[in-house]
Amino acid sequence: MKLPIPELMVKLFWFSLALFLLTGALEAVFPGPWWHEQIWAMLIFFTILTGILGLLAVKLMTLEMFNAVSVILGVTVIRLVCSIGFVFLILWGGDENLLWFVVDFFIIYLLYLLFDIYGLITNLRLHSK
Repeated sequence: MKLPIPELMVKLFWFSLALFLLTGALEAVFPGPWWHEQIWAMLIFFTILTGILGLLAVKLMTLEMFNAVSVILGVTVIRLVCSIGFVFLILWGGDENLLWFVVDFFIIYLLYLLFDIYGLITNLRLHSK
């Protein structure tokens, strides 16, 4: 049995591809210290995290036990906890470029958070009663 790819995953693919290409172009045009060496790991981490949490949120919203507000809040809290764990793992290795890590990390964090919230809110209209 072939499982259909949810529309959210297709949108996540295109959003992530655009973000990867934009990051690569900006890094090539404006080389400098403001691009952290772990920026590609951050992009991959948030792509995978957003995909997993998006599938979880869509699955929970289809169930009648949970309302949409609790699903969005729960997904946001899980994203925050996973992000704190990721920051801990990166900084545990002793990073010397801390300022640009924080700046790059939170820009990517906010972009994926906005994508996730937009995707969940547009999906929320389908499940509202």
